[in-house]
Amino acid sequence: MIEFHLDSRSGVSPYQQIVQQVRHALRLGMLTPGDQLPTVKDVVAQLAINPNTVLKAYRELEHAGLVGGRPGVGTFVLATLSDAPLTAHGPLRRDLQRWFAKARSAGLDDESIEALFRDTFRSQTARDIA
Repeated sequence: MIEFHLDSRSGVSPYQQIVQQVRHALRLGMLTPGDQLPTVKDVVAQLAINPNTVLKAYRELEHAGLVGGRPGVGTFVLATLSDAPLTAHGPLRRDLQRWFAKARSAGLDDESIEALFRDTFRSQTARDIA
C-alpha cells in the first residue's frame, strides 16, 4: 500500500501532492489495478490534514478514471499509467542511481542535482519533439 508524504516547501498544494504520488506509483507499477488506497481516515491521521484535502485528491483521481470508490469498503485502483514494460525499470533505475552517485561525488547538492536533471530532461524532450 502506498504511504503518502507531504513537502511543505514544494509550493504544491497537499491535495495535488497526493494526486502526483498516486500517479507516480501507477506509472512505476508500484500500484496496480485492484490495489486499495489508504482510507481517508488513515491519510488524515498520518499527515494531519483536513479530510476534504484527501477527498479532493481521490475525487480528481476518480474523475481521471484511475481509481474508484466502493462505499463502505474503500478506494481501489482501476487503471495503470505504466507505458513501458516494468522489467525496463530495473536497469534504468540502476543507471540513474549510478548517475546520482556521480553527481554527489562531484559535489552537487539535492537542488543542483534536481535542476540539472530537469534541465537535461527538458532539453532532450525539446530535441525529441523537433
